[in-house]
Amino acid sequence: MNRNLPLGAGVGLKAEHYAQALACNAEGLWYEVHPENYMVGGPRLAWLQRMAERHPLSLHGVALSLAADAEPDAAHLRRLRTLIDQVKPALVSEHLAWSTWRGQYHPDLLPFPRSREALTRISDNILRTQEALGRSIALENPSHYLQVQGHDWDEIDFLDELVRRTGCTLLLDVNNVHVSAHNLGFDAAAYLDRFPAQAISEVHLAGHSHDTQGALLIDSHDAAIAEPVWALFRRLIARIGPRPTLIERDGNLPAFDDLLGERGIAQTTLTSSGALP
Repeated sequence: MNRNLPLGAGVGLKAEHYAQALACNAEGLWYEVHPENYMVGGPRLAWLQRMAERHPLSLHGVALSLAADAEPDAAHLRRLRTLIDQVKPALVSEHLAWSTWRGQYHPDLLPFPRSREALTRISDNILRTQEALGRSIALENPSHYLQVQGHDWDEIDFLDELVRRTGCTLLLDVNNVHVSAHNLGFDAAAYLDRFPAQAISEVHLAGHSHDTQGALLIDSHDAAIAEPVWALFRRLIARIGPRPTLIERDGNLPAFDDLLGERGIAQTTLTSSGALP
């Protein structure tokens, strides 16, 4: 495989698929992992290093808690920097959310009001993170389930300002947009049309589910990508051109070939936009 070619469509790497993933020769293929699963070393790290010799990787963090009212944990950043130095990922990203509070860790990505104070705090945390890691990171737009009060900024303007202040890029999760638009009652297509194209370094696609009452969509990553999400993705790529695009699947894990099938749909969309070989 020519690792100098542009990244096309990738797949979230799961232990159940390691052997097939390592052997796969699809052009433009790359894999994404949560770095927290590999930062302790051991056989999982050895396997990831072997994968990195053959395929480009992306590290998609879930624990930096960049929107918290505290600096990112310095020890965590050192471990993440060590992993980056070991596997040399093509992409590194995190979520626009918080998950720690006064030493307590909450196993979720939690919302916050987009206040002027939050903008300053998160910008500082991104700058600290990028300095510690020696590289820029991409920031993912969140999923929303309820209206949060106290916003001073529109979400896209908030993200755009974070890019301007820190030099970070953006990871646009199309499923998050679809889920949030349904739950909060805004126009997903209009949101995508406003999203700053020049800042997008990665795109995510995933499946979702309904809550028990059927009123909310949940960003569950446990189902096939729904057609409305595919339609939004096609609309996005037609406007901005091809970007590295990930198929995320964390629950109800299908066969690797099924994930490759979804990956193939995304790859065709990227290739047909005219800029990928």
